[in-house]
Amino acid sequence: MSQPNRIFLYGASGHAKVICEILESQHCIPHGLIDDNPLVTSLLDYPVYNTLEQASFSSDDHFIISIGNNRIRKAVAAKLNGVQFASAIHSSAIISPRAAMGEGTVVMSNVSVNVHSNIGRHVILNTNSSVDHDCVIADFVHISPNAALAGNVKVGEGTQVGIGACVMQNITIGKWAMVGAGAVIIRDVPDYAVVVGNPGRVVKMNQS
Repeated sequence: MSQPNRIFLYGASGHAKVICEILESQHCIPHGLIDDNPLVTSLLDYPVYNTLEQASFSSDDHFIISIGNNRIRKAVAAKLNGVQFASAIHSSAIISPRAAMGEGTVVMSNVSVNVHSNIGRHVILNTNSSVDHDCVIADFVHISPNAALAGNVKVGEGTQVGIGACVMQNITIGKWAMVGAGAVIIRDVPDYAVVVGNPGRVVKMNQS
């Protein structure tokens, strides 16, 4: 896929390392990273700047928010209002040409996204996850490694589907919910719910 000339990552942690390698798999070299920790000066030999001003970015440059926490990623997106965002899709991912992908979204290795799925902005589709046909994934969602969504699943803003979780077809998961690792979701999940187990059950409600 075509990429802009200069991409900066916002956040310099383990998640950023993975995104750097995704960009490298696309033959696109990150220009640098931005992180407010003054002790971090480089990551994978790429320079880390502590402020946007130090990065000396221009209006033609693009950003990817390399922060795994969904709420923080949303806050940073608001802070960077007005900049251009790029996406990062690993060369091994299989994305249907009839699927839609929002800006700032990161797709890691061996991910599958099937026909007519709609992936929102600043979403993370993590390693080996699977999104089947006609799914709708809202902004700032994180689908964790090895999680699998069957067809026509809807996931609300900011929700995390935990590692190895399975969601059966036609399920709706609300916004800012948490689906635990290995959970099996066979019924709809309300907004802000924390769901664990097989079958999945609500164990508590997060604050809005």
